[in-house]
Amino acid sequence: MSGALTVVRAGALTTVQDAGRPGHAHLGVPRSGALDAPARELANRLAGNPPGAAVLETTLTGCAVRPDRPVTIVVGGAPCPVTVDGRPAPWGAPVRVPAGAVLDAGPPSAGLRSYLAVAGGVAVAPVLGSRATDLLSGLGPAPLTDGTVLPVGRAHPGPALPAAAPWPAPPAALVLPVRLGPRADWFTAKGVRTLLTGGFTVSVHSNRIGLRTEGPALERAAEGELPSEGMVLGAVQVPPDGRPVVFLHDHPTTGGYPVIAVVRPAALAAAAQAAPGTPVRFTPGR
Repeated sequence: MSGALTVVRAGALTTVQDAGRPGHAHLGVPRSGALDAPARELANRLAGNPPGAAVLETTLTGCAVRPDRPVTIVVGGAPCPVTVDGRPAPWGAPVRVPAGAVLDAGPPSAGLRSYLAVAGGVAVAPVLGSRATDLLSGLGPAPLTDGTVLPVGRAHPGPALPAAAPWPAPPAALVLPVRLGPRADWFTAKGVRTLLTGGFTVSVHSNRIGLRTEGPALERAAEGELPSEGMVLGAVQVPPDGRPVVFLHDHPTTGGYPVIAVVRPAALAAAAQAAPGTPVRFTPGR
């Protein structure tokens, strides 16, 4: 350890996230990890970290931290105001934060989740090979609270960091390419057509476990429920109310509601930044 960050303002939900812990579904352990993986990787690159270093993922209201020694921090992902001891600082670029100063990442102006990468990475103890917080299983560090102290790893000298990089904009409308199945036959042709043509929006009840939708219900062809079966990242599960739920990184590894389709994993980063009310469209994909 080369230093520490004290959480001054934890915000609505701030967690430690890295690339997650895939490969443990047979143990009932979700993959977890940053919902917007490209944003995490770019923030780490700008901070001089390897892509898999642990970062802070904020939700909706941002967070504020105070280092005990000078550090470089990058705030990326959803664009938000950044200040150091109340003075404006750049978003999406490396910021040198003096010892004892407070870096504050405010509420996003668009999107939902911002990422704070500190040079050296957040060095909490790994569990099953990952430092990620898993809200479903409870593995990894608990969601941060005011006063939490986080260890920071040693920053490695390297080439000069870029001053900035292009960041993708949060989606004004969320387009999710899907492959139908494995339980599309549990729905009528009308139900499948509704999935692919219906006007859905992101529900306020979405979280790291799943992106819930508001909109028309999908008509079922089969009654009853399935025995529990394996669930994958991006599965579009349909609970009894008929409204699709897209499974995200903290999703359960098994479930009994039918899965009508599966979203391509590459499209899920945009889902991580889709705020409540964002239009959602499911499209046929390979």
